[in-house]
Amino acid sequence: MTETYRAALVGCSRMGAFIDNEVRSSKSIVLPYSHAAGYEACGRTDLVAGADLRPDVLVAFGERYGVGPEHRYTDYREMIETERPDIVSIATQPEQRAEVVQFAVDHGVRAIYAEKPLCASVDEATALVKAVEAKGVAFNMGTNRRWHTGFDVMRELIATEALGPLRTLVIYSNGTLFNTSSHWFDTVFRLNGDDPVVWAQAYLPRGDELVVGDEVRDEPASQGQFAFANGVMGHALLSPRNNDIEAICERGAITARGGGSSFELWRLETEDGERRHVRGEFPEYERASSTLRLIEDLVQALDGGGPTRGGIRVAAANTQLLFGFIESHRRGGARVALPLEGNRLKFVRQGFQARQPTYAAR
Repeated sequence: MTETYRAALVGCSRMGAFIDNEVRSSKSIVLPYSHAAGYEACGRTDLVAGADLRPDVLVAFGERYGVGPEHRYTDYREMIETERPDIVSIATQPEQRAEVVQFAVDHGVRAIYAEKPLCASVDEATALVKAVEAKGVAFNMGTNRRWHTGFDVMRELIATEALGPLRTLVIYSNGTLFNTSSHWFDTVFRLNGDDPVVWAQAYLPRGDELVVGDEVRDEPASQGQFAFANGVMGHALLSPRNNDIEAICERGAITARGGGSSFELWRLETEDGERRHVRGEFPEYERASSTLRLIEDLVQALDGGGPTRGGIRVAAANTQLLFGFIESHRRGGARVALPLEGNRLKFVRQGFQARQPTYAAR
């Protein structure tokens, strides 16, 4: 008999439960997109409980997903201890995320779906790797393009060297580090086979204002470059090209437009002594919900004990690069070796207030 896994949600607001109402018109997203909607759609999971500090959010969450008042909590610890879920989703802010992951691991949770970024410091990331691996907990981070079927095709073309060896990866609109770059960094990690990043060099336009001592007091935008161990270079730009990512190979390039709303393939050809890029045909692919595929990946790991597509080490490497960019700026743009050791920087926002969820479809 196929097992149904009990899931519980910590953070029942936007990405936790209601983001679908804001992204229905997106060309790069296939619903369901929120954690809760993903569990609702998955035939192997049952969303049994939720925790949030805001009573009004809890009520709306419960009514939308059929979770009764007795299974709604303002204390996530009480929820985990009482409900004993197999899977815990953590859609809090990054400053609280490490604490919740650690508690879930310590209290018998078997799988975790955590929002990005993983946490708020390099030390936290290092500790979470040890904790998750020690207990054999299946782990995925919500960098959704890792489960985007178009990016799967793009990665396969790169891995098979259909356009020759990969040389360069370009993120055209890097944005703020924790909210935005965490997505794009994971995407280029995936495209390059999760090869380790060995150094980073970056500039933060407002870095001198937002990084005070060891505190990162708000979201800094950033641009810079980083090198993978296999020689591939990554470039993160703050350009007006919205959410485009490009993989440049020796004999052509592949461009993902609009965060994966469309894909272009270009072959580098020589004709009459001149080299030029000629538009090729990007293979067709079936669009699917990245959130549902992420959850199904956790279910598969629970079924057979195998690795997930993401994993805690990939999530921690993402955190390393985020803080590598900040540390490079703090050192005047110097090249910084990764992984960082003894880094004391911490993301600690001043007076931050979470946005209210949108309860009705836009």
